[in-house]
Amino acid sequence: MAKRLLSLVMPAYKQGKTINKDVKNLDKVLSSLSIRHEIIVVVDGFLDDTYKKAKNLQSRRIKIIGYSENKGKGFAIKTGVEKAKGDIIGFIDAGMDLDPREISIMLSVMDWKKADIVVGSKLHPDSIVKYPQSRKIVSWIGRLIIHSLFDIKIKDTQVGLKIFKKHVAKDVFPRIVVKAFAFDIEVLAVAQRLGYTKIYEAPVKLRFRQGGITNSNLWRILFFTLWDTLAIFYRMNVLHYYNKK
Repeated sequence: MAKRLLSLVMPAYKQGKTINKDVKNLDKVLSSLSIRHEIIVVVDGFLDDTYKKAKNLQSRRIKIIGYSENKGKGFAIKTGVEKAKGDIIGFIDAGMDLDPREISIMLSVMDWKKADIVVGSKLHPDSIVKYPQSRKIVSWIGRLIIHSLFDIKIKDTQVGLKIFKKHVAKDVFPRIVVKAFAFDIEVLAVAQRLGYTKIYEAPVKLRFRQGGITNSNLWRILFFTLWDTLAIFYRMNVLHYYNKK
């Protein structure tokens, strides 16, 4: 009997300096698990040499997709999920701020709980998280608003590491509209609206390394995330958009 296949999508935006190291590290970690895998790198805009470098890594287990215009993380992940063939489909941020070794725990949670979705969570009691206080404050504000609008049971919606049963991913992702800021919120809210309520959190190891986001940019991101979140609420509860196939 063939082993299950895990498809992991990695959206990459201006990651030329680290993309080779990131993909090789992820491939090494996944190769140690008792599951087959494919890595789908989606280069979100030809804005540096990320695509050129990533193409050198292409192999039987590694697929490289790219397009010229930057369209946002959500669009990149949605594009990768469309190509994914795995029994389990997920995504992980490039840059390796998140330790991919925690994926083994997420797979165990999925099997043990018979979960539809397992999400990495900064708020899990076993998580080890190192990131700036300013980001913690912004995340806390965002969580208050998200949980006041949607009946999402989990505490943390925003970590860039999530896995889905194949039929869940293939049902949810074609309905997704948000291309950037509130993508994770939309995915989880839509999944829950469609009846995929077995959503569980798993621990992560997160060491925030990206130094290019200033406090002013952080508040700007929060504003647009909340704007997109309100749009999701409107589509869901007024237009009933997500009920349509």
